[in-house]
Amino acid sequence: MSATQFIDHSEILATMRYATENAGNRQLADAILDKARECKGLSHREAAVLLESTDPEITERIKELAREIKKRFYGNRIVMFAPLYLSNYCINGCTYCPYHAINRDIPRRKLSQEEIRREVIALQDMGHKRLAIEAGEDPRNNPLEYILESIDTIYSTHHRNGAIRRVNVNIAATTVENYRRLHDAGIGTYILFQETYNKPNYERLHPTGPKSDYAYHTEAMDRAMEGGIDDVGLGVLYGLSTYLYDFIGLLMHAEHLEERFGVGPHTISVPRICSAYDIEKGDFNNGISDELFRRIVAVLRIAVPYTGLIVSTRESPAVRASVIDLGVSQISGGSRTSVGGYTDDKEADDTAQFDVSDNRTLSEVTEWLLDTGHIPSFCTACYREGRTGDRFMSLVKSGQIANCCGPNAIITLKEFMTDYGTTSLREKGEALIRRELESITNPKVKETTMRYLARIEQGERDFRF
Repeated sequence: MSATQFIDHSEILATMRYATENAGNRQLADAILDKARECKGLSHREAAVLLESTDPEITERIKELAREIKKRFYGNRIVMFAPLYLSNYCINGCTYCPYHAINRDIPRRKLSQEEIRREVIALQDMGHKRLAIEAGEDPRNNPLEYILESIDTIYSTHHRNGAIRRVNVNIAATTVENYRRLHDAGIGTYILFQETYNKPNYERLHPTGPKSDYAYHTEAMDRAMEGGIDDVGLGVLYGLSTYLYDFIGLLMHAEHLEERFGVGPHTISVPRICSAYDIEKGDFNNGISDELFRRIVAVLRIAVPYTGLIVSTRESPAVRASVIDLGVSQISGGSRTSVGGYTDDKEADDTAQFDVSDNRTLSEVTEWLLDTGHIPSFCTACYREGRTGDRFMSLVKSGQIANCCGPNAIITLKEFMTDYGTTSLREKGEALIRRELESITNPKVKETTMRYLARIEQGERDFRF
């Protein structure tokens, strides 16, 4: 099926009109919320109605339900990760990205395998276990062979008790054969942001380079799944186009993947455009307010209850705090968005893809989460145990995933505290772990978890359910 078939422009426009016309329809919104309580998801049209509702009481009910669903499926766990920028060489002309090909001023840099190893060691010394690698599209400087070699370097680098256990990949759209090679390299999630689903706007924002091909880019997730990658991550860059158009297009893409492959996206990211080298977010006139951003997160949570939602350090600490309970399940911490940024701050400053708004260290973010009653989770067990794609979703939908996620979260938190935590963080973490152990009702799971926690104290690592 072609991109213009599953991202049907006329259907999006009709949905936008329907949502606008029913913005004050209390009876319809009530019916949609009743359906959403069944936790089986919503259609793109139903979700659009909720997003556009002008009724303050409906808005509060949306947020309340989002919190309930977040708690039901994800508990108080927040998965931690960091981006790793390999290269900012790029041949595309994306007007919102400082890596665009006609930017002659930005320093271009590509990490050698030894430099990647040093970056990984720096990330391991922070306590990270999960990375998302990023690279511009440049077949000469960043061929797939370079990406595959880099993945191997990352997985094979071990420093003290550090180890990167999951490498997610955010690189340009490619072929089915290349996706097979990425799958065979042991990647976690393949991530590719659509940026905008509005085809005319997309083509205006991508005037040159391979990425200018709307269909090839939009159909990339189909090819990735055909190549054996069953965990894929979607996202749009809010601010580039009309938020409602892209919100609807995003959900239509998720529906297409669910219909064709039996499993929707593993994650959805919700980035907003940021300023960067030679890029000013004020030049883009479709920016969204913090309140609208929170509504988008809340409606996404109830529309796709089984999909992880990601918020990065593009957002400030205050904004991140306001959306975690509304549905976010993954956040980055201690992030640098520059090539070589973890080991060479001075040289890397001018190679950042966007300005970071949350500059706290991973340890500071972790302690903040503990202070707010959340479990910072460094778990990668599902990926390594083969619980991906439809296997993962079946466990989530049945509720059985809690017997894996809860114990794995506190086990990996224990590892982090023991190896990298301050005295204050350890004290808070131990108190939280005691509370979480009390809440485990399965005797076998509880006994095994306690045994693993004790063995971590003895110097052993990498236990998982």
